[in-house]
Amino acid sequence: MQRAVNGLNSNEGGVQVHGGDNLQARRWFQKRLKELGVSQYVKSINESSSTKPFRGFQVHATHAQFLAPDGDTSGLCQKLNLDTTHSSDDLEREILIAMLICPIPFQFPTYDELMSSVRIRKNIVQAARKTALSFAAYEAERPEEFWRYDEDRGFVLRPGQPLIAALRSATQPDVSGKRFTFSCRRAVEYVMLLSMASEAEANNSELFQQLHHQAESRALKGREFEQIFLRTFGSQHHPLPVKFFIPGDRTWFRNPDEASSQATGYEGSWTFYLGNGVFADFWRQDRKFSLVTKCLTIYHWRNAVYLDQDGEAQINEQQVEDLVEATLQDPLETTRILQEMLRLQDPLDSFTGGCIEAHREHARQICPETADLYLPDLTAMNIMNVLSS
Repeated sequence: MQRAVNGLNSNEGGVQVHGGDNLQARRWFQKRLKELGVSQYVKSINESSSTKPFRGFQVHATHAQFLAPDGDTSGLCQKLNLDTTHSSDDLEREILIAMLICPIPFQFPTYDELMSSVRIRKNIVQAARKTALSFAAYEAERPEEFWRYDEDRGFVLRPGQPLIAALRSATQPDVSGKRFTFSCRRAVEYVMLLSMASEAEANNSELFQQLHHQAESRALKGREFEQIFLRTFGSQHHPLPVKFFIPGDRTWFRNPDEASSQATGYEGSWTFYLGNGVFADFWRQDRKFSLVTKCLTIYHWRNAVYLDQDGEAQINEQQVEDLVEATLQDPLETTRILQEMLRLQDPLDSFTGGCIEAHREHARQICPETADLYLPDLTAMNIMNVLSS
């Protein structure tokens, strides 16, 4: 019998390559698993008789239970003796093993698209580690050398400026010498775009040029950004385990307290999972969140809310940090809070659930021939060019 995680059969998970019968590509992928020293954990499944045949790969159930008990991937680095901070190969190992443990299958049309997805995740982790910003709910600034603000189009790339350098300058103080103001939602969008653009520059020059033209046209953000650039895995009907994360996942921790969520910017927190049990903290230099400290931080927003002179709800960040440190010294209180927070989120009109999303988000496909990313302004321009020709 296969092991079930959150009601999902593990036989359905892992990675599925629907162009998996390409013998040369499959052998290359299996060789890569062997080079990384993880092939002994992985089994191959050939579903050639199904209506949509694929070659599947997943971690053996016994290994998965040891490496990620009950879907908790936070201990992968310790159990596999990985140093993902200093070794790019170790980061790739953690990403691949977590994907192959996932109880909901990742589906790719080719092995190239699978490995492109892994590289984008690596890019996200490496870029997020270097990202340091100043938080602002309403204000925003970008390096003027690269960006200009338009009331209708948002921050657009100045003509002739390189997209990747502009994104790095906006998010990485080691490049620009300055921390710029962002909301957390815009911050993860810039890191995601930087990571996808870096992969496109290396492996899909046509798409890279399209991303560049789009950035010169107008900013894509919020719900539109998510629809164009991201895919989700997991859902309310098939939720992921609350402690299941893959390096490079974008996720939103909800603030389940109604009063403190009225403070602008504190409705929740967008971030990336960096692997090795930690999440990005863009606001405190050289700091990271564990799942525990992330949950405690969001919980204590309710205990640090106040009204400013205009009667607007605000959060005292220093008080939050002090409360988190005090709670960490009290194991019983920490356990009590985590029992409340480490639950799935309620629908947005309810405040009785926890702070964990049922799903995670990752980049769309961007390889030539199989990309499923369509940029709206470029599409509109192409249509106009056809009509005028």
